[in-house]
Parts: sequence; C-alpha cells; structure tokens
Amino acid sequence: MSLSDLARLTRRATAASDDGPSRSRIKRRHAIAVALDAALVLTPLAVGGVILGGLLSGGTSLGSADVAVFAAAAILLSLAVGLGPVRSRVASRAGRPVIAQSTRQARLRVIMFLALVVVLLALASLAIGSRALGIGEVLTALLPPYGESTTDAALIVRELRAPRTVLGLAVGAALGVAGATIQGHTRNPLADPGLLGVSAGATCAVVLGIFVLGLSTPLEYIWLAFAGALLASLAVFTVAAVSGGSSPLTLILTGAVLSAILASVTSAIVLIDEASFDVYRFWVVGSLAGRDSDILLPLLPFIVAGLILALACAPGLNLLATGGDVARALGLNVTVHRMLGIASITLLAGAATAACGPIGFIGLVAPHVARALVGNDYRWSLPVAALSGAALLLAGDVVGRVVARPAELQVGIVVALIGAPFLVALIRRRKLTQL
Repeated sequence: MSLSDLARLTRRATAASDDGPSRSRIKRRHAIAVALDAALVLTPLAVGGVILGGLLSGGTSLGSADVAVFAAAAILLSLAVGLGPVRSRVASRAGRPVIAQSTRQARLRVIMFLALVVVLLALASLAIGSRALGIGEVLTALLPPYGESTTDAALIVRELRAPRTVLGLAVGAALGVAGATIQGHTRNPLADPGLLGVSAGATCAVVLGIFVLGLSTPLEYIWLAFAGALLASLAVFTVAAVSGGSSPLTLILTGAVLSAILASVTSAIVLIDEASFDVYRFWVVGSLAGRDSDILLPLLPFIVAGLILALACAPGLNLLATGGDVARALGLNVTVHRMLGIASITLLAGAATAACGPIGFIGLVAPHVARALVGNDYRWSLPVAALSGAALLLAGDVVGRVVARPAELQVGIVVALIGAPFLVALIRRRKLTQL
C-alpha cells in the first residue's frame, strides 16, 4: 500500500468518526429550535388566556362577542408569530432566499394589518380595567351623539381610559420611530432612544426637581423631564461634534459616558433623600397610569413635530445606510442630516419619557419588527415602527391591568416581558437584517 492510499484511508476514517457527533449536534439543535418555535407560538395564547381568565373570574360586563374577539386576536397573533420559523425552514430546504424583497402591495398589506391590530388593542384598552366593559358599552360612549350618555361606563371611557389610550398610542409610536431613527443614524442594531442620554437626562432632571423643588406629580415635572432630555441630547451632540465630527461611534461613546454620569448623580440623590426615592421609583419603571389629557396635550406638538421630521429624513437614512462617504458622494450633507435626525430623536424620546417615564425595549424591538416586515427602506419601516411601537405599548398596558387586579403592573415592566418573545421570534426568522 502506498503512502497516498494510506493517507486517503486515514482521511476517510477521520471523516466517518466526525460524522456521528456532527449529526447528533444537528439533531439536538433542530430539537431545540422546534421547542423554541412552539414556545413562541404558545406565548400569545398564554397572554390571551391570562387576560380572559382575569376578566371573567370576577363577573364582568364582557359578553360572548367580546370573548370571541379577544380569543380570535390571540389565535391570529400566535399564527403570525409561528408562521415565520415554518416559512424560513421551508424556504431554506427549497433553496429559496429566506428574506424576500417586499413589494409595494405587500408593504401596504402589512401596514393595514398592523393598523387593524392597533385598533383592536385600542378597543381592548378602552374596555379592560378594574371594571371590565363590553365593546357595546365602549362604542356607546364614543360614537355620536357623543357626550349625551352619562352612565358610569361612559364616564369611565371618556374621562379615564380614552386619554390614557391616546397617550399610549402617541408614546408607543414616538418610541418606535425614535428607535428606528437612532439605529439608522448609528448603524447599531442594539441602539435605543436612551443611547443619546435622553432617558438619563430626563430622569436626572426629574430627581433634581423632586429633591430641590419638592415636586411630586407628573404634571409638575413633565417640563423638567423634557428639558433634561433636550439638554442631554444637545450635550452629547456638541461633545461628539467637537471630538470626532459626530460620527456614529463618537455619538455612541459620548452618550454612554454622559448617561453614566447622569445615572451616578441620580443614584446619589435618591440614596440620600427618601422622599425623592419614593417618587422616583414609581416614575422610573414607566407607566401610563395617572396620566391624562393634561399630560398629553402640552407634549403632543413635540411628538408630532418629531414624527414629521423623522419621516422627512427617511430618504437620507437610506443613503446613510450605504456609508457616510457614499452618502456624501451622492450629495447628502451628512452633518446637517444627522443634526436633524438627532433633533427628531430628542423630540420624540424626550416627550415620551417626560409623559410616561423611561419605557425601555419598545425603541429596540419595534425597529426590528419593522425591518423584518417591510425591509430596510426607511420610507416604509418608520411608519411600521410607529404602528409596532403603539401596538406593543398598548398590549403591555392591557396585560398590566389584568395580571395584578385590582392593582396594576406598570407597563414598562410588562413590555419587557412581552417584547422579549417577539425579538426571539425575529431572531428565529433570521430577519435581524444588517443596518
């Protein structure tokens, strides 16, 4: 036997010995993936079951039609979440690309579907609370002749739940668009609106107002929170512009440093002053409770201005996705465009944080949902991010009212628990696309 034959036999033996373990690893990974997909499908069903169980346990005004609506919504959401991994596996086995380019008609269908989900969640937000109301009672309170009904149900809907629902829609949309915009400007898929120090600045300003001025209600410190968010973002951009020309990396590092400094100041104050800590600990988790039209109306113009500015900057974000040098070669003034983008992020995230406190996760998840559904074109992904953020915030608020009845779990806590499965589902679909 020659040396070449001996070497060939050795390679075959080595390959045969390696084939068994590699196949076993593949089988284990496949089993884990199937189990994870099953858990993702069951998660919306479990959330829907918790909501219906909490509502029906104490005797409510919900009828069979209301139960059917909520149950159907949970089932459709489960199918939508579970369809992604199945389609990905079928596409990969057939040799087709997993991520297909969305057509204009497909993107419009996505927007209409999300708008329908938001409407259903808004109805649920109006109907569900410490006292559950039927959809018929909600429509009677809202539809013409508006204001003539003076029943307890109508007053609850108009005076308490309607302003809270509108605030949730506005704040969710603002955080979703702010997250998509900051991820586009920094080209960082893990960026969220707090990256520029918005949340840290607003939190520090609120704590200072509580400690120095004795403020205690959201209506008293919303303007301090908004001013703190604006000043923190302005400081980040100014330092970054002086240091490195406001590049994405410089913005990220500057924002991280400023956030750490402001967080230290906040911690020092709440540790030495018990009154400040009592107010701070309820504000910092993020909540829609106790907020009404007196909170929303003063901040609504800033949210609208930020949304308009972000949508106007969408074509420029598409150019920035190709790189700063290429964008400049195509005629984009990168510095001016980045200043406008940071202005929109500050308006949106600052107003949302001032209204409800720092609510995390929405600004991180909503942009990924948008890109997975309609692709990387910011002219489409920004509106989808707004709808996704609004839907996620309303869903978290509704769940928070049910799981701890008659008390309430803050939406900032629930959003993280609900948003995590969605982010995992997107990872399973292999649609966390490059920025």
